[in-house]
Amino acid sequence: MLNLQEVEYILFDWDNTLAESRTCLVATVNEILKKYNLPDWEHQKAKRNPNLSFRDNFPNVFGKELAKQAYQEYATLYKKNVGQMLTSFPKVKETLVLFKKLGKKIVVLTNKDRQLLDFELPLLFDKSIFDRIIAGHEAPKDKPYPEQAWFALKGWLEPEAFTPKKVWVVGDSDMDSDCALSAHAQAIRIGNAIWGNDKPLSSQIVHFDSFAEFYKTLQNLSN
Repeated sequence: MLNLQEVEYILFDWDNTLAESRTCLVATVNEILKKYNLPDWEHQKAKRNPNLSFRDNFPNVFGKELAKQAYQEYATLYKKNVGQMLTSFPKVKETLVLFKKLGKKIVVLTNKDRQLLDFELPLLFDKSIFDRIIAGHEAPKDKPYPEQAWFALKGWLEPEAFTPKKVWVVGDSDMDSDCALSAHAQAIRIGNAIWGNDKPLSSQIVHFDSFAEFYKTLQNLSN
């Protein structure tokens, strides 16, 4: 049972949680795959390691020799495309405002490349609403490992003080939930994973079909 009074820190995943970036991601990577005469993402995604970020999966898709160059081309093209494709989900902004009004610390916790995150985040939100923004390769280890969650709250909360009542990790995938549970935080899942390959939900994970459903529950808890 979620307790809105006791929680102090809410860590949000970015892609497919706060931002609907999948449309831009798939359209962009397909352009790069086509350039290298490779099958489209629908066929290539089976090569990905679900414990790695999209960026870190480029060697698995393009091969080690081409991965760095292909990712640089992808990042450049993504920034050209994202302004026309990026959206959020219903009630995301209202949820963030509610947490802010209640005095909770709000953190973006993502494995996404910092250059892309910093470019697209202001397209959707005023950055000041977030108390911290943690991107990929900044913590000792990225999600699904607990180190990224612990790094996100460094100076605020020591790892041994994490509890599910005090810290929530909100995301769409196993990667987010595994990070939460291993860090001893509350795992909250919104919708379905961006690539649709989740394990069965454990009883430790609180699941909502949509952000609107999550927001409605928070409103009820705050009354």
